[in-house]
Amino acid sequence: MSIVKPTEPEIIRESDIEPGWDWSKRIPAPGRMSVDFEQRVNFNRLHQYRLGRSRKALAESGLGAVLCFDNNNIRYLTSTVIGEWARDKIARYALFTGNSDPYLWDFGSAAKHHQLYQGLIDPDHFKAGMLGLRGSVAKEAGLFKQAARDIKALLVEEGVADMPLGIDVCEPPMLEALQAEGLDVRDCQQVMLEARQIKSMDEIVLLNMAAAMVDGAYHELAVNLKPGVRENESVANANKFLYDNGSDDVEAINAVSGERGSPHPHNFTDRMYRPGDQAFFDIIHSFNGYRTCYYRTLNVGSASQAQQDAYKQAREWIDAAIDLIRPGMTTDKIAAVWPKAEKFGFASEMEAFGLQFGHGLGLALHERPIISRLVSMENPFELQEGMVFALETYCPSADGNGAARIEEEVVVTADGCEIITLFPAQELFIANKY
Repeated sequence: MSIVKPTEPEIIRESDIEPGWDWSKRIPAPGRMSVDFEQRVNFNRLHQYRLGRSRKALAESGLGAVLCFDNNNIRYLTSTVIGEWARDKIARYALFTGNSDPYLWDFGSAAKHHQLYQGLIDPDHFKAGMLGLRGSVAKEAGLFKQAARDIKALLVEEGVADMPLGIDVCEPPMLEALQAEGLDVRDCQQVMLEARQIKSMDEIVLLNMAAAMVDGAYHELAVNLKPGVRENESVANANKFLYDNGSDDVEAINAVSGERGSPHPHNFTDRMYRPGDQAFFDIIHSFNGYRTCYYRTLNVGSASQAQQDAYKQAREWIDAAIDLIRPGMTTDKIAAVWPKAEKFGFASEMEAFGLQFGHGLGLALHERPIISRLVSMENPFELQEGMVFALETYCPSADGNGAARIEEEVVVTADGCEIITLFPAQELFIANKY
């Protein structure tokens, strides 16, 4: 007869959720290697912090456990990843009750690899698992039903089967199978975002290292930004630079130039740069899972007065927001310093969403807080020390040749903020000036 574990979560040790901030010196961006002569990122400590934050958020949620299919939540809980392949498969899932290590069902031999090499979680908690691959395997095959039974059995064993089970995202047949087992299923994405919103110093250093890679990518872009080069070539070169320097996932690179800049299309093409073009880029990648969202605007050889004016305006808007960043500030006050949608050519805040914008950064591109006139004016959110987010502004050029797009990543410190995106952006950068 199996022993039923206590329903109360394990004791949350303060040492596990101590973020270890030190604002007395600049946030470091150390080398990627492990060395014996510098204290760099401590991945064991990072794992314990993320698990401690998750345990605390779960204990305060009223849920008995969380079942996560979101790869960012899975990585936060289990310190595992199997790459970009898993992004859209909904194939991996993790269960966390707070009473023991998380359980992870991973794709085929990945589970065996975790058992042998991960080292931070009980090896028995790594299991091979497979569900529907977004409908490619029909529910009649029984994989959802068997997975739900296995999950229910673990919830009983861990003493939380009579409490609600939180889920972030899943395929509908999985939800149906869990409900058929008598489980009360609720949303847990907010619980996981609560856990993830305050970054430890290890997380902040990883975010800064990711930003440092983009600093270098922008230098390479600037060197090569000249007539005859195409947007897609810029994207290819930036991808190579990032992967060469340790990126584990280049999620996307926007490369937008000339007349394509207004309105912002959020993609790249094979358009060739021309003299006087205004070009903006957004580089979204991750280092050990921690992401960047980092816009810069560069002109090709020269700039018109209209382009200079647009850039100056975008810079004024972003600086006004940065000046407000500190613990206790609320997002409605930040959004209020940005222009209404109609002022820069859009009919509504929904249509202009993402242009005058702020969003949390971490293992996902969009975490807390979200800052926008669309959502912040009526639902303000208070900033806290240890949050990391990006602020971005946009202003179209009056002559129709481009637009200015600027983005800075900021860390909320004890009495203000520190900017970690360092490629020059106070003035419009003219690449290969004539």
